[in-house]
Amino acid sequence: MAEKKKSKRYRSLVKDFDKNNSLKIEEAVKVIKEKSKAKFVESFDVCFSLAVDKTKPDSVLRTTVDLPNGNGKKIKIAVICSNDKVEEAKSAGAEIAGSDDLIETINSGKIDFDVLIAAPDMMSKVGKLGKVLGPKGIMPNPKFGTVSPNVAKAVTDIKNGKVEIRCDKDGNLNLSIGRVNFDDSKIIENFKSVYDLSLIHISEPTRLRRI
Repeated sequence: MAEKKKSKRYRSLVKDFDKNNSLKIEEAVKVIKEKSKAKFVESFDVCFSLAVDKTKPDSVLRTTVDLPNGNGKKIKIAVICSNDKVEEAKSAGAEIAGSDDLIETINSGKIDFDVLIAAPDMMSKVGKLGKVLGPKGIMPNPKFGTVSPNVAKAVTDIKNGKVEIRCDKDGNLNLSIGRVNFDDSKIIENFKSVYDLSLIHISEPTRLRRI
């Protein structure tokens, strides 16, 4: 199969770049910022190629990581909780919060949010939404902090930079760690958080499955 032709912009960006030259993260950040010429604020993405054995389920990385400075993306959060916690969830920053009414809305196929958090006492009802939420990868899960008795804290954690990450079928971990208009130090700090987690996974792959 012929290699897909690279765009003119891509060829221009890599024209003077030596792909065999390894850069420290501090140097890489500066190079990427210098080459950022888009008319919008570009995301700052990283890709880690993890040494995983795809035949072993425990080697697949799926967990959460705290980006100290967030990734610059606006995340819309919905919370399913008892009626007496709805205002608490909204005060913490949730754009949508409700009880049985929200469950009915989601079941109808209307999903106007990026992350769904649920209180444990609502999970017996939320479980029925598996066919709707499962394919989109947004089913609440206690392992990732999206099922919590303290819905306000769960909302705050995500708003402050807690993101779910997973590697693809080839063992590659791709995620955004900021925007090019972030201070270098903030991008580097976010990078190191993910890098350190990746090292733990490579040395102790089953540990992250239990988080």
